[in-house]
Amino acid sequence: MSLLMSEAALHCCLSKTRILKQSGKYSSGNDGKGNQESVYLDKHGKWRTFDKKKLSRKKGGSLRGRGWKYGSGFVDGIFPVLSPEAQQILKFVTREVDGNKVCGLLDTLPPSHSLWDDLIDVSVQLRLGKRWDPIISVCEWMLHKSSFRPDVMCYNLLIDAFGQKLQHKKAESIYLQLLESHCVPTEDTYAILLKAYCASGLLEKAEAVFSEMQKNGISPGVVVYNAYIDGLLKARKPQKALEIFQRMKNSRCKPSTDTYTMIINLYGKANQSFMALKIFHEMRTEKCKPNICTYTALINAFAREGLCEKAEEVFEQLQEAGYEPDVYAYNALMEAYSRAGFPYGTSEIFSLMQHMGCKPDRASYNILVDAYGRAGLHEDAEAVFEELKRHGMAPTMKSHMLLLSAYSKTGNISKCEEIMNQMHKSGLKPDTFALNSMLNAYGKSGQFEKMEEALRTMENGSYELDISTYNILINIYGKAGYLSRMEELFKSIPDKNLKADVVTWTSRIGAYSRKKQYQKCLEIFEEMVDAACYPDGGTAKVLLSACSNEEQIEQVTTIIRTMHKDVKTLFNI
Repeated sequence: MSLLMSEAALHCCLSKTRILKQSGKYSSGNDGKGNQESVYLDKHGKWRTFDKKKLSRKKGGSLRGRGWKYGSGFVDGIFPVLSPEAQQILKFVTREVDGNKVCGLLDTLPPSHSLWDDLIDVSVQLRLGKRWDPIISVCEWMLHKSSFRPDVMCYNLLIDAFGQKLQHKKAESIYLQLLESHCVPTEDTYAILLKAYCASGLLEKAEAVFSEMQKNGISPGVVVYNAYIDGLLKARKPQKALEIFQRMKNSRCKPSTDTYTMIINLYGKANQSFMALKIFHEMRTEKCKPNICTYTALINAFAREGLCEKAEEVFEQLQEAGYEPDVYAYNALMEAYSRAGFPYGTSEIFSLMQHMGCKPDRASYNILVDAYGRAGLHEDAEAVFEELKRHGMAPTMKSHMLLLSAYSKTGNISKCEEIMNQMHKSGLKPDTFALNSMLNAYGKSGQFEKMEEALRTMENGSYELDISTYNILINIYGKAGYLSRMEELFKSIPDKNLKADVVTWTSRIGAYSRKKQYQKCLEIFEEMVDAACYPDGGTAKVLLSACSNEEQIEQVTTIIRTMHKDVKTLFNI
């Protein structure tokens, strides 16, 4: 009954709108003097004007045939303007979860060119909101149950929706249907199919897309390469992404601003800011203009390593290039000061952002909480946490984790347990990072029984333990002198499908170093090297502290210097 009432209300509204249009009483931004300008909200949330003739509902004025742009969902920088009929359809399909009921409603609408345009506009609008199920319902109806002739744009939207839902077989099936219907696949089609395969981890099939393109006489362009690189990055295959970037250049396909921005991001996340800067310079040499996202990616690269002076330089370059810093740029600069251990510098950037009329978001508050927490200023961290709530923002899991981390460093167990209770009351399930912080807090305060109880909860629950969990335990037991328990935990790491990292090995060496067991430290160091784990500055420091005479110091120094001659960067360049 409710469905019938919804359908009746929709039909009534659609009919009424058509009558008003025919009678000339319907207006949408027309001042009666022939002025066709109207306003729209752009992707940055700013109101702008546009010429309605450009996006009229007349022939040639809709999205159909004009090439829905993959990855954007809008044409020429303007989001699709929904007609009143399209707005009603959007409301219905967004609210209705039953695909059959959506198809039932669409069956009752009279087929027309304007209906096709409305449905495509609705599908693109749904894509902007990542509403994949309604897109599937609408596009499958258009392809299989309507009297409309199949259109490549409709197929593309459907392939994209199934790809986003990690249903690569269905995405592949839609592609085959596209070919059977004698539609000509576009570059966008292959770009979307590539991403669908990457999302499902099917890199061999992704590679096969290139062969498929060549078979159909289409040379991979920047859209396809960008989609492939993006898909590989989201699949956490950075080395492969770099290979495709190099292949792109070798094939004389000129990288775009988006391409360079993704590669800068890749190196930034790998803590290789020097390579991120190299790519930025290459971009400028190739006369490819950076945008605000490119500058922000480079700021982030320096921020992750706490290089606040470098981050500031790029922030100034961003402004010199004519861009007004947005919240993401300010957040990146705040992160740089936070990682460098300058909480008050982070606070100054936060204040500057507000002064310049840029409203801080939840991430801004989280960065400030983290900055104070890193510096041991837990009361200031909590004050910022409370300020976040006063501004009407609900603290996320990350907000709680950062505050928990701040108090765990001080060993304030009661406060840590209070924050954990707050998380439960907020309906947030503590994740691995939060429980790791509790392990650290219990360990530092010598409450080993509670620490072991928390570990059992993690091992028996639905938590994904990471190497950080065991690093904390190994470090705490090593410092306390419980070497047998430390070794027991170290031996259990492979059974958890984890691999010891440089922190694990260094913590283990450190336990014996405190007891001046120099030979044991060297033995573990050799095991570390054999396991293909390279030492860092912390390892060298711990080894040197185990030395009892000049001869041992010279021996350790020689070993470390020899090791670092052959150490490679994270990626093979």
